[in-house]
Amino acid sequence: MKQRAPMRKKSKPRSRSTKLSPRSAGVADIEMGRRIRLRRRETGISQIELAGHLGLSFQQMQKYEKGTSRIGAARLQQIAKRLGVDIPFFYDGDGKKSDVDSLLVANSVFSLRLLRAYTAIKNKTVQRRLVILVEMIAASQR
Repeated sequence: MKQRAPMRKKSKPRSRSTKLSPRSAGVADIEMGRRIRLRRRETGISQIELAGHLGLSFQQMQKYEKGTSRIGAARLQQIAKRLGVDIPFFYDGDGKKSDVDSLLVANSVFSLRLLRAYTAIKNKTVQRRLVILVEMIAASQR
């Protein structure tokens, strides 16, 4: 008759503390992922295209963008290069005011369309007048 190997002891259940472990993704990772997604969408690159360029699965790219996986320095450098921005673009700076407010406000496809249309206007006077018009409309909505 065959002898069975002794069963291993069950490991202790992990504590369900609300603190993040030092290696898990946190608020900064979520913000960085949000900025990556925003820049990727602004440049018109799909998740699949960016993932392919980086040698990743699109699922891994999704994890980066959702902030559920941390991004290493070398990978962040590759992402920044592909998206045409410097690495500081993905960081908050001093934490008080974002360095990329113009892009972070654009958190919807419609806002990105508006930004693209605005940057296509070459006449600076028209650009200035358009900004004044939008600011007046926004002020009237408060």
